[in-house]
Amino acid sequence: MTLLMLAAATDAAAAGSTSTMLFEATILLGVATLFVMAFRRLGLGAVLGYLLAGALVGPHGLGLVGGGESKLAFAEIGIAFLLFLVGLELHPRRLWDLRRAIFGLGLAQVVVTGLILTGLIIVTLGFSWQAALALGLPLALSSTAQVLPSLKSSGRINSPFGEKAFSILLFQDLAIVPMITIVAALSRAPANPDAPPGWQTAFFTLWAIVVLVLVGRFVVNPLLRVVGRYGERELFVVVGLLVVLASAAFMHSMHLSTALGAFIAGVMLADSPYRHEIEADVEPFRLVLLGLFFLAVGMVLDIQAVLARPLLVVALAAGLVVVKLSVLTVIVHLFGKPWKAALGLGLLLSQGGEFGFLLFTQATDALLIEPAAASLFSAVVTLSMMSTPFLMLFARNLELAPESDGSDMDGPEHAPRGSAIVVGYGRFGQIVTQMLNAVDCSVTLIDKKPSQIELSGRYDTKVYYGDGLKVDVLRRADADEARLIIFCTDDRSVDAEALKPVVKAFPKAKILVRVFDRRQLMAIDGAGVDGAVRETFESSIAMGLLALKQIDVSEAEIADVEQALRHLDSERLHAQISEGDLRAGMDHRFIAGGGRQAASVLETLRERRHAAKLAKEEAEAGSSAEGAPG
Repeated sequence: MTLLMLAAATDAAAAGSTSTMLFEATILLGVATLFVMAFRRLGLGAVLGYLLAGALVGPHGLGLVGGGESKLAFAEIGIAFLLFLVGLELHPRRLWDLRRAIFGLGLAQVVVTGLILTGLIIVTLGFSWQAALALGLPLALSSTAQVLPSLKSSGRINSPFGEKAFSILLFQDLAIVPMITIVAALSRAPANPDAPPGWQTAFFTLWAIVVLVLVGRFVVNPLLRVVGRYGERELFVVVGLLVVLASAAFMHSMHLSTALGAFIAGVMLADSPYRHEIEADVEPFRLVLLGLFFLAVGMVLDIQAVLARPLLVVALAAGLVVVKLSVLTVIVHLFGKPWKAALGLGLLLSQGGEFGFLLFTQATDALLIEPAAASLFSAVVTLSMMSTPFLMLFARNLELAPESDGSDMDGPEHAPRGSAIVVGYGRFGQIVTQMLNAVDCSVTLIDKKPSQIELSGRYDTKVYYGDGLKVDVLRRADADEARLIIFCTDDRSVDAEALKPVVKAFPKAKILVRVFDRRQLMAIDGAGVDGAVRETFESSIAMGLLALKQIDVSEAEIADVEQALRHLDSERLHAQISEGDLRAGMDHRFIAGGGRQAASVLETLRERRHAAKLAKEEAEAGSSAEGAPG
C-alpha cells in the first residue's frame, strides 16, 4: 500500500511538473513573441526584446515563470550551437592566419580591460584586490551570443572588421579556463581535495582539444560519408545535433568550456563536403536556444537589486560600457585599424558577457564576494547587454562599423591592362569572368566589398578595390582602352543617371549591365548601354523548360513555347518602357484561362512550324519523284 501511495505521489508530481513546464513555456514564448515583434519593428533587434520579456515574467518581475538559473544553464547550449556554426566557417588554415589577432589583440583586450576595471572597483567601491580581480576579469568579457549573430546576419563575419571581433571573442572564450583557475587560487573557501590544480586544468584543456580533433577527423567525417550514402535528411539532423551535444558534453564533463568544445568540433568539419547540410540542419536549433538564453538572462536580472540602488547600478553599467569602449578603441587602433573602425568595434564589444554570470557564481562559492555583490554585478552585466542594440544602431547610423575602409587593398591602378572590366565579382560576375577567360579575353576585376575581395584572394583570384560606378575609378583601370565594361553588381539602385557618365566617358567600350528585374530595366532606359540582362530571367526559363520535359511535352512544342515567351516578354518590356507603366502589355502573358494575345502568338508559331513541316515533306516528295526511273 505504501509503495502504491509513493508511486501515485511520484506520478502526481511528474504530472504537476509537466503542467508547470508547459504553462511556463507558453508564457515565455507568448511574451517573447510580442516583445521581439515590437522591438524588431522599432529597429532595436530581437535581443533586447528577449531580455525585457524575461525580466518582465521572471521571478524578479511579475513572477509568472521561475527557475531562471536552471533555464540559463540549459540555454547555454545555444551558445555552443552558435560557436559550432562559426567553427564550420573557419578552416584550420584560416584559424592559423588569425593567430596574431586571437593571441595578440584578444590577449591585450582581456588583460588591459580586466586590470583597469579591477583598479576602478578597488578605488570606487572599496573591495579587496582579490574580490575586485574576481569581478574585474569577468567584466572584461563580451557577449558572444549577442555579437556573433549580428555579424553573421549582416554578412560581416568574414570581413576584416568581423574577423577582429571574432578573434577577440574567441580568446575571451579561451580565457574562461584561466579565469576560473585564478578564482580558485584566490579562494577563501576550504580547499576541495577533489579539485584538480590549475596546471592540470590547463593540461586537460589541451588534451581535450586534441581528442576532439582526432574524433572529428577519424570518426565524424567517416560517419558523415556513410550518412551521405543514405541521403536521408533526418540522419543529417541527428548527426549534427550529436556532434554539437557530444562535444559540449565532453568538455563539460571535464569542467571546461562547452562553447570551446563545440567550436573545435565545427572547425574540424569546416572542410567536410557535408558542411552546408549540417549548417542548415543545426541553424534552427541555434535560433531557438539563443532566444531561450536571452530570456533566461532577463529572468535572472534581480530587479529588486536595481530598484534598491538604481543610480548605482545604472552608473556602474554606464561606466562599464565607457571603459570597455575606450580601452577597445585604443587597443584596436594600436593594432593597425583606423580610428573609425576601432570605435565601431569598441561599440560592438562594449557590453558585459554571459560568462560573467558563471564566474560571479564561482567567486561567490570561493567566498571572494557576497551573494549581494554577485546580484549587483549580474544586474550591471545585464543592463550593459541591454544597451548593446542601441549602441549597434548608433554605430550603423554613423557608419562606424564598416567592413573595411579598403585602405590596405590594391586599387585598379595596380591592375594589368585588360580588354574587359568586370565590376562586381559575386556569383554573377564569376560566371561572366569564366566565359571571358575561356576565349583568352584579359579581364580586370573590381569590387567594393573588402570581404569579397579577401575571399576571392583565398582562391587565387585578384580583385581590385573600388567603386566601379565612378568614372575616375574606371579610368584608373584604363577603361579608355577597354572593349567591354560589364556591371555585375546586385545594386538595385543603379539607374540611368548613374550609368550615363560612364557611357559618355568611355565611348569605345561596350557597356553591359546586370539588372534585378524589369523595374530596374526600365530605370536604366535612356542611359545608352549596349545590353542588359535580368539576373533570374534565363535561369527561370531553363527551369520552365525542364518542367515541360518532365511532363512529356514534345521537343517541338517546348521550342514553340520558349520562342513565344521570349517574343511576348520583349513586346511587353517595350510597351512598359514606352508608357512608363508596369501594367502595360498585360495581355502579353500566358495565364490560366486567358491571355488571348499570348495564345495567338503561340498558335501562329505552331502554324508556321506545321507549314514548314508540310513544305519540307513536299520538297522531299518532289525530290524523290524526280529521282525515280522513267
